[in-house]
Amino acid sequence: MMDGSSIAFYGIATFVLATALLAVTATKIFRAAIWLLFSLIGIAGLYFWMQVEFVAAVQIIVYVGGIVVLIIFSIFLTQQSETMPRPTIGRMIFSSLAALFGLAFTFNLIFHHSFPVPSTQAFLVSPEAIGTAMLSTTNYGYVLPFEVVSILLLASMIGCIVIAMKVPAAQQQSNATALQTHFPEEPTPPVSNVLIPSTTEKEEVDQ
Repeated sequence: MMDGSSIAFYGIATFVLATALLAVTATKIFRAAIWLLFSLIGIAGLYFWMQVEFVAAVQIIVYVGGIVVLIIFSIFLTQQSETMPRPTIGRMIFSSLAALFGLAFTFNLIFHHSFPVPSTQAFLVSPEAIGTAMLSTTNYGYVLPFEVVSILLLASMIGCIVIAMKVPAAQQQSNATALQTHFPEEPTPPVSNVLIPSTTEKEEVDQ
């Protein structure tokens, strides 16, 4: 019989998986971002369940408050909040095979790993140790992934700005139509049929 802790774990895990599935199957990109927001909040709930409050707080601050906000800001900046087109058959097959490969790889790691006996001691890791490991250059340091992620976020922000600066063709046509409506072109005056005498003819007439 499951206790309250097990029920909480399975409930949070079901919430994370359900919202993640809705995030990748939503047809509207803004709704996909909102479902991703809920999925990341559920992951923070798992960290709270494991009594790792510092990692849970970092999850909420960095991913929920930073990454998702950046995604939503990019959606509104690029004006791509409309319905996404249906993926092609080739992309659906490729994504399904990639998901199945990742699932098989994860199960293979789980089945071939010898998990230790569960301990009743709390998982105690100080924020100082986490910060030192994140910015350390030793064997167990994570300074390189930390810097790569920061460069990736900067590149995505610059790309978002570049895409937003490009005016779509439909908007260009609409702007041109609006300019023609407010500032119509003046008609070109007709060319007169009267011949203008040349300089030589003028001199002969004067003589």
